[in-house]
Amino acid sequence: MAVKYKIKKDDEVVVITGKDKGKRGKILKVDRKKGKVIVENVNVVKRHMKPNPLNPDGGIIEKEMPIDISNVMFLCKKCDKGVRLGYKVLEDGKKQRFCKSCGEVVDKD
Repeated sequence: MAVKYKIKKDDEVVVITGKDKGKRGKILKVDRKKGKVIVENVNVVKRHMKPNPLNPDGGIIEKEMPIDISNVMFLCKKCDKGVRLGYKVLEDGKKQRFCKSCGEVVDKD
């Protein structure tokens, strides 16, 4: 069963632990079943690839690997640091994410 997380694709996050601690990047993919995220330019590894239709030359490529969702925090633009997120329910019934440090609304729909 997939778990509900407060971070989404295209959010800016900061890595809080591990070999890439302190790095910032945009979330490329969220795997809710496994509890993993792929962050741009974080946890980059080298892989040896055989030639295939997508990569006709083959060779060594660098790609981002998933990291646990608990190892990243949302990056608030106003606070300029990793923060926790909360939900506010508006009068019309829509949920809106907000920064728990400064109260800034994250979703500007």
